[in-house]
Amino acid sequence: MTVIDNAIYVDGRRVDTPPTLDATFDALEQHGGFAWIGLYRPDAGELDLVADEFGLHALAVEDALSGHQRAKLERYGDTLFAVLRPARYLDETEKVEFGELHLFVGANFIVAVRHAESPHLGQVRHRLEASPDLLARGPLGVFYAIVDQVVDDYEPVLEGLENDVDEIEEQLFSGDAAVPRRIYDLSGEVMEFQRATKPLVQMMTAVRAELEDRGKDDEVALELRRSLRDVLDHVLRVVEKAGEIRETLQNALAVNATLVAQRQNDETQRLTEASLAQTVQTKKISSWAAIIFAPSLITGIYGMNFHYMPELALPWGYPAALLLMFAFGFGLYRVFKKRNWL
Repeated sequence: MTVIDNAIYVDGRRVDTPPTLDATFDALEQHGGFAWIGLYRPDAGELDLVADEFGLHALAVEDALSGHQRAKLERYGDTLFAVLRPARYLDETEKVEFGELHLFVGANFIVAVRHAESPHLGQVRHRLEASPDLLARGPLGVFYAIVDQVVDDYEPVLEGLENDVDEIEEQLFSGDAAVPRRIYDLSGEVMEFQRATKPLVQMMTAVRAELEDRGKDDEVALELRRSLRDVLDHVLRVVEKAGEIRETLQNALAVNATLVAQRQNDETQRLTEASLAQTVQTKKISSWAAIIFAPSLITGIYGMNFHYMPELALPWGYPAALLLMFAFGFGLYRVFKKRNWL
């Protein structure tokens, strides 16, 4: 059964709790006042029954059935149709879960169609039933209380997001490779949160403007405007805080990119220095190998032991060979030294 609760209220008090939707419509005609019907993922038949009774627009009914709507406020004749995006922070997964709530607000009814576990509208109903003065303001008074609950539920979400941002700031300088992905995911949640909260500013402003049209002598309208003004102030704070969190995440992403680039530069510099050091060592080894090669070449030539080698018979051949080896090696040493190879 998708009808969570439904009741008839007169002068701020529950006068009847009909067991079925058909009974609710009959009781509304009998007692007057207004009906508050709460539905949880209703099927087309149930919602069509409500739509036929209260004259709900087909487009609004279609939106309520299909879901997946953006936060908005639309007017169809004498009926307001509002879509709210409640949210809650899941500590176990550190994720934000978004719901969807559709409200049909008329002169003598308010129908709440919920597509998620939050918000807990039962708490709103109990709070209003304990405050007859607020409930006596009619369907718009219920509308205010529901929106107020949705906005209040945004506070724990902001606290959870802020805690995630603090953890990211600690991870930034630890070199954790998962930081960019976490920043990206959290930024997506914040953007979704902004899409849920920003339209509320225009919604509250529009409803207050309609109440102003009733005139200054309407005490109920005056009190509702004051209540909605309080909700609007709260919404503005929520929107501002969400904007600050998103800006912080953008800055964190920029800082992370800078740190990654710095680490890459440091690694490149280290590799360059290592390469330069290796090049210097290679030059030194090559230089000494060339210097040693000079006397090795001469001794190799005269070590062939051929019989007809005229220098072998000369008395000064040995000193001349030594002098040639020394001169050859010393010359190479001077050349390499001049080129900073040694």
